[in-house]
Amino acid sequence: MNFFNRTTIGALFFVTMLGAAFAQKVETDFDHQANFSQYKTYSWQEIKPANSLWDARIQNAVDAQLAAKGWTKVDSGGDVAVVAMKSSKTQRTLQTFYNGFGGGWGWRRFGGGGFGDSTTTEQDYKVGTLVIDLYDAKTKQLIWRGSAQDTLSDKATQNEKNLNKGVAKMFKAFPPGSAKS
Repeated sequence: MNFFNRTTIGALFFVTMLGAAFAQKVETDFDHQANFSQYKTYSWQEIKPANSLWDARIQNAVDAQLAAKGWTKVDSGGDVAVVAMKSSKTQRTLQTFYNGFGGGWGWRRFGGGGFGDSTTTEQDYKVGTLVIDLYDAKTKQLIWRGSAQDTLSDKATQNEKNLNKGVAKMFKAFPPGSAKS
C-alpha cells in the first residue's frame, strides 16, 4: 500500500472516530417538586445571544416539541416562561499519523529497529451548546432544564438538522414522569 492510500485511510478513520467521540450530548434535569400537570401554556421570554436566523429555528424546534406534548404557545402570560441560551466555542485536537514502517512497540520488543515517520497535526473544530430553561411564570423558579451539545458543521443545513435532533432528544421524556424507563 503506498503512502497516499495509507494517509487517506488514516484520515477517514480519524474523521469517523472524531464523529463518534463528539456525538451529540443531551442532558435534562428538573425540579422534582414541580407539578408539571398544572402547566398547559408557555410564552417565550428570550434567546441569548440574539441572532435572528437561529432564534427562529430554535423557537420552531422547541415549539414543535411542546405542541406535541399538548402545551399551547401564548404571546404572553403563559404558565411557563421559556428562555434559550446558545453558545459556541472552538476546541482543538491533535492527530498523529504514522507511515506504517517499523518503530511500533511490538516490533521493538522482538529486537527489531525501526524506521518511519509520524506527523502530528492540530485540528480545530467548533462545539455548539444550546440550553433551554423553563420557569414557572408565577414563582419565577426554574422547573426544567435541557441542554444539547454537538460539533458544529460548516453547513447550516446540517447544523439545523442537529438542532432539531437535539431538541427532540431533550423533550423525549417531557414532561418529567411521562415516560417510564
